[in-house]
Amino acid sequence: MPTLTSEAIAALLSLTAMEVVLGVDNIVFISIIAAKLPPSERKRIVRVGVLVALVLRVGLLSMLSWLMQLTTPLLTVFSKELTGRDLILLGGGLFLIFKATRELYTKVEGHEEADAATASAVGDERSRRKGLFSVILQILAIDLVFSLDSIITAVGMAQALWVMVTAMVVAVLTMLVFADVVGGFVEKHPSVKVLALSFLLMIGTLLVADGLGTHVPKGYVYFSMAFSLSVELLNLRRATKAAAQRAAEKTSPAP
Repeated sequence: MPTLTSEAIAALLSLTAMEVVLGVDNIVFISIIAAKLPPSERKRIVRVGVLVALVLRVGLLSMLSWLMQLTTPLLTVFSKELTGRDLILLGGGLFLIFKATRELYTKVEGHEEADAATASAVGDERSRRKGLFSVILQILAIDLVFSLDSIITAVGMAQALWVMVTAMVVAVLTMLVFADVVGGFVEKHPSVKVLALSFLLMIGTLLVADGLGTHVPKGYVYFSMAFSLSVELLNLRRATKAAAQRAAEKTSPAP
């Protein structure tokens, strides 16, 4: 029977908030990668990606004792001892930085549309399967990175196993409920996609810094992300109102 102390409740609330944010980030990146697929396959792949994230999180929770042993130094680089946890964080962070930078480049430079046009022109079954396989591998990699970060965050913020499990369940349920909404919103607004990729770039840098021994409290990072998102939502609201006003002026009869 879990003990409901004030400390446990505070840890549960804060960890749940962190896990939900990580879950939303996971959805955003899955949605960005799945956007390269035909619309008929996009929603199904996003759902599969979220379910894989659930399986990985549950599997890693069952291996919690093994994860706790990743603090044993494995090698020394420039007088810095690196543990298994450090290597995982470094690898995951570098992967996020690479993918986010590459996606930002294709988005800003316009190669995304060119690649889509080429793929539709080729359109053969072999190319389609190759693209689908590539997307699935990328989603598996990103799910693994976020799942490991999620578990490591849970271990660092909570002592009780039931707190970790509850936070994970709430985060995964949030991912399942809002996967389509978040994915559609990101796909509909290119500026939000660029902002989301910038967030992923920052998270990757955070993981690399943590792997090298420089711990940055995630609360500060997520606060800045929430502030940036709030500003972007205000900009989108202003743009929507301006577009509606211009449409009304065009349809209104001249005096």
